[in-house]
Amino acid sequence: MPPEVPFGLFVAAFIVLLFVFKWINILNEYERGVIFRLGRVLGSPKGPGFVFVFWPVDRIVKVSLRTVVMDIPPQDVITRDNVSVKVNAVVYFRVMDPIRAIIDVENYVYATSQLAQTTLRSILGEVELDGLLSEREKLNKRLQEVIDTHTDPWGVKVAQVEVKHVDLPESMQRAMARQAEAEREKRAKIIHAEGEFQASQRLADAAEVIQVQPAALQLRYLQTLTEIAAEKNSTIVFPLPIDTINMFIEAVRGSK
Repeated sequence: MPPEVPFGLFVAAFIVLLFVFKWINILNEYERGVIFRLGRVLGSPKGPGFVFVFWPVDRIVKVSLRTVVMDIPPQDVITRDNVSVKVNAVVYFRVMDPIRAIIDVENYVYATSQLAQTTLRSILGEVELDGLLSEREKLNKRLQEVIDTHTDPWGVKVAQVEVKHVDLPESMQRAMARQAEAEREKRAKIIHAEGEFQASQRLADAAEVIQVQPAALQLRYLQTLTEIAAEKNSTIVFPLPIDTINMFIEAVRGSK
């Protein structure tokens, strides 16, 4: 019979394997490791690939360098003209300095989320409702600059902030619909009045031409006759111009 392996050897082998697994760490391409030795940061961030950590003397904290897409929940915002709206947004940010992101703030994701919410209420509360609806791109850029300024000491870069949706009260939606309808009616009346004015100017110009050239009125008569004659069921009574009769009378008198 083979000799029995002592129990102590199993324990020793288990402890060795535990240390080996704790010492060997594999970091992905998008990860970096901040190593603490006896509570102090050891050098620069490590990774990617194999990283040896001499546990329990050393401790590693993994940090992702990928861009984080974070939704800001709807916030109650009172605009400058005292309109209460709900606004939500989305923030794109990433860690640029893993060491500062770990040692300068307790939880950089939660801290960035809270900062984005308070900044959203503060910035949008300084503009009127019309500006909130029409100057979305300008507000997005301002939000990004303010949030990025505050997260820079944490080693976090805010790349973009986008206001997603502005939820208006129902009464305000009805008021804006009435305002838009009134504005469309106003533009329609202005266009109609402008057309009437231009038509009256053209008629006045035509009257001046007819006054100078009376034959133009005869040509207009003939043109009108042609347009009316297009309808086959029309009966046309066309008055003979007195100028034409005078021509025949003068011709008869000249022959005598």
